[in-house]
Amino acid sequence: MSNIDALLGLPARALAVHDQRNTLLANNIANADTPGFKARDLDFRALLKSASAESAPIRTTRAEHISSPGVTAPASEPLYRRPLQNSADGNTVETDIEQAAFAENAVRYQAAVRFVDGRAKSLLSAIRGD
Repeated sequence: MSNIDALLGLPARALAVHDQRNTLLANNIANADTPGFKARDLDFRALLKSASAESAPIRTTRAEHISSPGVTAPASEPLYRRPLQNSADGNTVETDIEQAAFAENAVRYQAAVRFVDGRAKSLLSAIRGD
């Protein structure tokens, strides 16, 4: 998998983060009526910054050099969302905010899919010699 990460780069890692965020946001929406449920989200900018810092693998030209492990998507613990209004039952899900965040993330996910698809097609074209 690290070879694919190296070929597709940061957009592939962004795709994985968008997928993880979609799952969290959908879970928040599904639990909007669950008393005491705490809404969670990912800090996408921090994850992307971390992934871009890791995206340049280390080249080794001698046996004494330190080799680079495979580049993977950064891991992050979901953060708890602070509600704009408190609820009587302790639930922090605000449905309108969650739905807007889900819709925005879905659009970004689709854009990342198209970018990765385009890069994969370009690589395949280069391999074939088209």
